[in-house]
Amino acid sequence: MKKIHLICNSHIDPVWMWDWEEGQGEAVSTFHQAERFMEEFDYVFNHNEALLYAFIEEKDPELFERIKNRIQQGKWHIMGGWYLQPDCNLPSGEAFVRQIKLGRLYFMDKFGARPTTAINFDSFGHSVGLVQILRKCGYDSYLCCRPNPEMMELPRDFWWVGKDGSRVKVTRTTDENLYCTAFGNAKNEVIRMADAYTDDEVGVALWGVGNHGGVPSRKDLEEVTELMANAPYTIVHSTPEAYFAELEPKTEFHHSMQPCLIGCYTAMQSIKQKHIELENKLFTTEKLCAFAKLGGLYQWNHEAFHQAEKALAAMEF
Repeated sequence: MKKIHLICNSHIDPVWMWDWEEGQGEAVSTFHQAERFMEEFDYVFNHNEALLYAFIEEKDPELFERIKNRIQQGKWHIMGGWYLQPDCNLPSGEAFVRQIKLGRLYFMDKFGARPTTAINFDSFGHSVGLVQILRKCGYDSYLCCRPNPEMMELPRDFWWVGKDGSRVKVTRTTDENLYCTAFGNAKNEVIRMADAYTDDEVGVALWGVGNHGGVPSRKDLEEVTELMANAPYTIVHSTPEAYFAELEPKTEFHHSMQPCLIGCYTAMQSIKQKHIELENKLFTTEKLCAFAKLGGLYQWNHEAFHQAEKALAAMEF
């Protein structure tokens, strides 16, 4: 029988056509409502991006503690586990490793969480160099939404194979709404996503308002709960890890997931240039300071380098 894994999520861009303060406010509102609905409905909310959790920890510690409790209850899932969802083309391999490291350390320290499925719903294409990095950082699977089907022909599910032979399972979702559902219309859109699978397949449906913040409405949660009880196939509230545990791709893909949204780099070229500049300065400074420390001429400033790493990761948005 067909089985559909519902991945309730909310994609929040920290800065995109709004100020950072507005992005922070959207994170507070979204996290608060997602946790509050757990008092009424039995569902699982999935969210990534350590940057946003750290903001909640600082500005709303009471909400942060409630989220901790929901994670222990299995109703809130730490998804992806990176510092934020980055550009997956321009950063160097070392910068990707720092991005993952920052998220890994934060989520393990605060929640004891170590996701095994990497998530990049809104990144504009994906370098094949990621495969080796993902695998060696403890990931066995990758869930993404782009390139859209009209941009690049790809299997829906496949083994992504890196240049060194590393392999991770991948699902590139093909639904028109990418990672979310329209407010008040989740039931119909989940049905549409489920209809894309045959009777013997395991499928995934990304749902929740979730485009620049927001969670399903009460109407959505009520109607999806009803659908789960009456559908002629199995529908479960789930996590990316649970979905991939049941998926066995039948094909392989050995290349970068490109082209995707050609021209996006020219729109953000000043930021990309500064990112490359900071990469070079940070890694060069680390090398010089390491030599100076070996020579007894420098006392390592862990906090300064940590803050520089966070700045670099944030610029990869």
